[in-house]
Amino acid sequence: MTELSPYQRDLRDRLSSVPVLPAPAPWRPVFASCAAVGGLLGIGFATHPDSGDDMVMVVSHDGHGLFDAVTGEKIARDRDPDPESSTPDAAADLTCPGLGPVAGRRVHIAGLYGGGLHTTAAGGWHVEVVAPAWPNERVLLSHGSGMPYRNPHGERWWHIFDSRYSELRAVGFSPSGRTLAVATSSDVTLWTRPPGA
Repeated sequence: MTELSPYQRDLRDRLSSVPVLPAPAPWRPVFASCAAVGGLLGIGFATHPDSGDDMVMVVSHDGHGLFDAVTGEKIARDRDPDPESSTPDAAADLTCPGLGPVAGRRVHIAGLYGGGLHTTAAGGWHVEVVAPAWPNERVLLSHGSGMPYRNPHGERWWHIFDSRYSELRAVGFSPSGRTLAVATSSDVTLWTRPPGA
């Protein structure tokens, strides 16, 4: 087993010791806390064809759901999707059929079966997952370039989510960069920011 360097030990200790903080402005939470989704397998992003707003598609053992990523409203629900396409592993590109306003389109899903979401967004935003106290994972949001963790916590980096109670499935930004999502095996947490912010 390789021993950690003093720098690595210091970074691990620092990342382990900071509390969860709210995401900074211009980000705001979409839900009061989260949207419960038991048996969540993965999530993906779609764009509303009329408004251009982000939507989040959720794939779980109980079917598919589509949320408005600005208001949190559940737009569509399919409790009994076609078994041959109900999970993303049924398609080589990890997609599932869309529903509601994006019916007829395929939505890329990141989560239990693989895939990924954007880890950067316009304006210098970055998100990453760290596990200084593995297996508990933490989601860190940072802003700017360079080494944000050299700055005080809450200045250029924020510990915004701790996955102590459920297994992390997917973390990342929408392609537009206006939505940040954290999906676990039991829920989805979303943050949004206005266009151009």
